[in-house]
Amino acid sequence: MEPVRLAKRLAEMLSCSRREAEQYIEGGWVTVDGVVVEEPQFRVLDQTIELSKDASLLALAPVTMLLHKPAGHEAALDAPAGRGVPSAAGLLVAANQSPDDRSGIRPLKKHFSAAELVTPLDTAASGLVVFTQDWRVARKLREDANVLEHELIVEVAGEIKPGGLERLNRMDHGFTFHGVLLPPAKVSWQSETRLRFALKGERPGQLAYMCESVGLRVEAMKRLRIGRVPMSNLQPGQWRYLLPHERF
Repeated sequence: MEPVRLAKRLAEMLSCSRREAEQYIEGGWVTVDGVVVEEPQFRVLDQTIELSKDASLLALAPVTMLLHKPAGHEAALDAPAGRGVPSAAGLLVAANQSPDDRSGIRPLKKHFSAAELVTPLDTAASGLVVFTQDWRVARKLREDANVLEHELIVEVAGEIKPGGLERLNRMDHGFTFHGVLLPPAKVSWQSETRLRFALKGERPGQLAYMCESVGLRVEAMKRLRIGRVPMSNLQPGQWRYLLPHERF
């Protein structure tokens, strides 16, 4: 007896179409010897195959995931391959889901493989990044990128120039980054070595440039919030699903 594709065997068991069998499998509703298998092409022989009593053929709703990216992980929209830098996307696995996730969504491999990064962040920085399958969320974060406020905490070293903090907060600060005049920011000291930035349209490299312009060197950086969605209690490397009521 030759092994056959799980989708073929399930279709025979249920007297349904091959496509319906694939939908059940990709939806995480099928177990092989008690283990969920999400790949229709998985080969089976005489194992026990079961369909969950809750199984549905309804299309899977697109999901959005919030990740606390640790420093040193790549989160760039056009990251070149082969640099030897770990990707933030590689942290999107079921084992890294936050225990505080209150969404009730069942993690599926399809969620991770089809999610797109929509909020880049410097490799050296840590904090909130967003991956989504939902075109509405992606469009919102792209089209409103220049008006969504980001909140970041920046650890700095060095001595700020006289009037430096005032300049960081001025409407006419004069900061131009990559040929673009930057929008005004709200900047305040949180401690002797820590600045809080709230600014719209934050770009990778922008805060380091602004700090250097007033005599400070960035030692570390963490993004705490994008729009109205905070990182909250996510630990480094953990992720959670965006809740239905949350809006950027």
